Amino acid sequence: MTEDGPMTRVSVPEADRLIGVKRPVLGHGFVVLVDYMGDDAAIVQAARVSYGQGTKSVRDDRGLIRYLMRHRHTTPFEMVEYKFLVRLPIFVARQWVRHRTSSLNEVSARYSVVPDEYEVPDAPEVRHQSSRNRQGRGGPLPAEAVERFRSDLEGVSKRAYEAYSSALEAGVARETARLLLPVAFYTQWYWKINLHNLFHFLSLRLDPHSQEEIRLYAAEVAKLARVVSPVAFEAFEEFQVEGLSLGRRERRALRSLLEGRDPTAACADAGLPLTREDGRPMTTGEGVEFLEKLERIRTLD
Repeated sequence: MTEDGPMTRVSVPEADRLIGVKRPVLGHGFVVLVDYMGDDAAIVQAARVSYGQGTKSVRDDRGLIRYLMRHRHTTPFEMVEYKFLVRLPIFVARQWVRHRTSSLNEVSARYSVVPDEYEVPDAPEVRHQSSRNRQGRGGPLPAEAVERFRSDLEGVSKRAYEAYSSALEAGVARETARLLLPVAFYTQWYWKINLHNLFHFLSLRLDPHSQEEIRLYAAEVAKLARVVSPVAFEAFEEFQVEGLSLGRRERRALRSLLEGRDPTAACADAGLPLTREDGRPMTTGEGVEFLEKLERIRTLD
């Protein structure tokens, strides 16, 4: 009970219609919204606990949520929670579980037989190792190298599953037989997370530097979560996804720019290196990242 009457469960009709609907990702994967708790109003209510209904107008509520996001008052966002069912390749799952601020229960290959489903990336996604990002992809590969990789992956996966099936038929325990399967095979889990931690997950996994496959999953999660809390997502996109943070030396460089210095001189003034000791231009580092931030400002729509 509240001082205004009995409590009722928050219901967002558009979100309710999405519960249980599979949103396909990759070859055999999907994301499903299983349940949710709270909405934008729950964020406002938590921020202003002395007002049971939050502020009196939608406009005021939107302003408060944007204020909370700008000033990193994160606790009210924890009042909104989501539960998802996700089917994904094991190599994507290993990246996903690095986000430990959530609850997760994965199907166990000790109890269940793993389905004969594995991921073979589309040809455009098989590319060179990036020269800038040590853990990412770069430019295109020759067509023959791409097709050789995809053919090898298909063959290895088929042979692995045949060996796995033979081991099970021979009586090998499922928990041991699963060792034969590579990370291209699929797993499945329930994943529950609050909105504050979901924003952190999305800020990293929607970033262009993140691996393409997990970005596709993050995009579907974001679409579903946005329906429940659209005002909070609007603030998240403006102040986190599209926002820029500046360190002390970057602020010094910006001050030099405002005083009329060119970007290279401004970086030198602030101690942001742009060249190596041998004189070659740097492709990574704080100075390069500052210039990239300037470019984002110049090209802003």
